Formats: sequence, C-alpha cells, structure tokens
Amino acid sequence: MRPRDRRSFGRGPYLAGLARTDKAWGDGHPFDVAAVAQLPQLRLDQPVTLLAGENGTGKSTIIEALAAALGFPEQGGEYERSGALPATPRPVLDETLEPVLTAAKPRGGYFLRAESFFNVAAYVDEQDIHSPDLSLYGGRPLHQQSHGESFLALASHRFAGESMYILDEPEAALSATSCLALLAVIARATAAGAQFVIATHSPILLAAPGARIYELDADGAAPCSYDALDAVRLMRGFLDAPDRYLRAALDA
Repeated sequence: MRPRDRRSFGRGPYLAGLARTDKAWGDGHPFDVAAVAQLPQLRLDQPVTLLAGENGTGKSTIIEALAAALGFPEQGGEYERSGALPATPRPVLDETLEPVLTAAKPRGGYFLRAESFFNVAAYVDEQDIHSPDLSLYGGRPLHQQSHGESFLALASHRFAGESMYILDEPEAALSATSCLALLAVIARATAAGAQFVIATHSPILLAAPGARIYELDADGAAPCSYDALDAVRLMRGFLDAPDRYLRAALDA
C-alpha cells in the first residue's frame, strides 16, 4: 500500500534532484558516462535547469531517466496524474537512483522529445480528432501542421503554470524564430509556477532567464555561465568569421 500523498498542488519546483538508493551500481552502461554517474550531485531545484554539452555526454540518458522516474510515457507525452510524481518515487537506472521531490505537486506536465514527437502527435490527433475543441493544440490536427509548427503549437497551447516539463533537444524541430517563441512560452510558464528540465544545444534556449546551466563533458557535469558554454562560444566565433571555421573544418 502506498503511503498517503500529503503534498499540495502549487507552484514549482517539484523535483529537487536524484538521490542514491541502497542498490549498488553495476559495471558498464549507463554509469560509465561521467555525467550520469554524477547525477546524485546535480541540483535540479530551479524553475529551469539546462543540460548542455556534446553528443554522447549523457544529456539524453539523464532526461530519459528523469522522465521515467516521474512517470511520463517512454516516447513522450502528457502524464497521468495518478502515475507521475508519486508519493513513493520510482527508482531508475537499474533502481540505483530515485527522485527527490519537494512539498508541492504539479497540476500537469509533459515530456517532449524531438525524436519520437511524430508518434506523440499521432496519438494526440487520434485522441482529439473527434473533439469539438481542437484549441488545445492550435486549432487543427498536429499532423496537418509542419513538424516545427506542431511542436510549437503543442508547447504554446499545453505548457502552463504549476506543471512539470521535461524536454529533450526541442530545437531539433524548430527554426531560430520558433526557438525564440518557445523561449517566451517557457518564460511565461515558469513565471506562473512551472518547472523545466531541458537538454539542448541551442544557444537561444540556453539563454533562458534565470536558468541553472550544467555543461556535460567527458569529466562529468559542472555549473557553467552562458557566456562560457562551448555551444555559445562556437556559435559566436562562427558568426564572426564563418570562412575561417569552414576552412578549418574542410581542411581537417
């Protein structure tokens, strides 16, 4: 029998971090990735936490672990309130880590990952196509919009206050203009009490106001300022001198 959930609905943050359980870590994946092994030391208790870094440094593994711990569908989507952020957290990563929750619980939430968004959009359309109110997703079925349009429509119409959101590289579906629009959606939602954990390469999304940023690399994960991020420095350098960067890349 689960213990009674004594938390109250309210403003975030809802997730403070991940803690070790009593189960020992095994050898190999995923704990051979330094940032994943370091997860218990990461603080996730800000309205926005951003994970930056090169491919293969553990960003998606961390995002997927958080989403699983909080009860979201594996491919992404909206959580069922009976299953997400339970009073008894769900251990993840070989049952070695479990979420540390705050005293508040969210009224809603979404796990969005670009690579499986097509399947989520198909499910949403299947559920809502017979509904007289399509305004929850921009007024028309998601598959009648472009990939970026549908992604942004879902965020614009479903992201709200007092909710928990896990996003894995959302910029993959978005133009620079749409990234700015998503950034505005995130800012409005956090002002109304939402919490976000986002893995991203986008210098635009990495500029989220007031966010705590971790940069992941082969040595682990460390807090990093926006201006010191590799993604930001590289983009600035490229825009200032594209020919120089192109010559270096083509001659490599």
